[in-house]
Amino acid sequence: MEFRDYYATLGVERKATPEEIKRAYRKLARKFHPDVSKEPDAEARFKEVAEAHEVLSDPEKRAAYDDVGQRYGQRGEFRPPPDWDGGGFEFSGRDGGPGAGMEFSDFFESLFGRASRGGAHGMAGMAGGDHHARIVIDLQDAYRGARKTLTLRLPVVDTRGHATLRERQLDVKIPPGVREGQLLRLAGQGGAGEGNAPAGDLYLEIALRPHPHFRVDGRDVTMDLPLAPWEAALGAHVSAPTPDGSVELTIPAGSRSGRKLRLKGKGLPGDPPGDLYAVLVITAPAADSAAAADAYAALARAFPRFDARSELEA
Repeated sequence: MEFRDYYATLGVERKATPEEIKRAYRKLARKFHPDVSKEPDAEARFKEVAEAHEVLSDPEKRAAYDDVGQRYGQRGEFRPPPDWDGGGFEFSGRDGGPGAGMEFSDFFESLFGRASRGGAHGMAGMAGGDHHARIVIDLQDAYRGARKTLTLRLPVVDTRGHATLRERQLDVKIPPGVREGQLLRLAGQGGAGEGNAPAGDLYLEIALRPHPHFRVDGRDVTMDLPLAPWEAALGAHVSAPTPDGSVELTIPAGSRSGRKLRLKGKGLPGDPPGDLYAVLVITAPAADSAAAADAYAALARAFPRFDARSELEA
């Protein structure tokens, strides 16, 4: 994913004041608004400008964004470390606000989550405001549940609009079956109330760390299952990994690449649980020896009429 230079998008310096950011945004929003602009890429540019303004006009998001830029670089491909958890940032508000419903980039959501769209900051009255944070967990933790010690950093804004990062740790229980985008509520872990008023809640937005072998859609999980040509042709019993342990699969004789086998209830736990789908991928061994080359030659003689590209004929 590409690092988004929001300052360059708005054409302002990194030390720009809130007033300078507002003026730059209004000027560009008028220029690229799809309803009035004649620029060929007006809609895409307008979205970029709106996203930059969403971040830089919010002191909390701006502080987090500046911190990420200083730690991981501000240009080109954004490559955080393998244990990247979205930066571990905690923000005021739970959801909604002016940016709700807008389509923002993957870079934005990797830092702030979907619940960060808009700028709802806290609750009215004496009670403490709700907070939200995005956490990234492994797929195995979503299957089995886990207990995590989280380090969250909350941008604290002073009376002049400047933000500093305050760090805290929380012990969190992840229940089995959590899904991408699900919110976990931690009662009383949000903003402090005034006097004896109750504290707000902390909402943790769940994100699943990409897995090299499994793809997740809701509660359903899909994997590619490599097969030897003879396993697909003759049928076989094979061991297949799942995020919750290995299972035995029966491969029907005559299977072809792309065939999908369904393992009912082997997806993410739930009521009902999801399914796991194994997509068959036939993998041929290399002809890296004389014996292997002879075997392929014998196979070619055994199937003289076989045409692997017959389905491509017009």
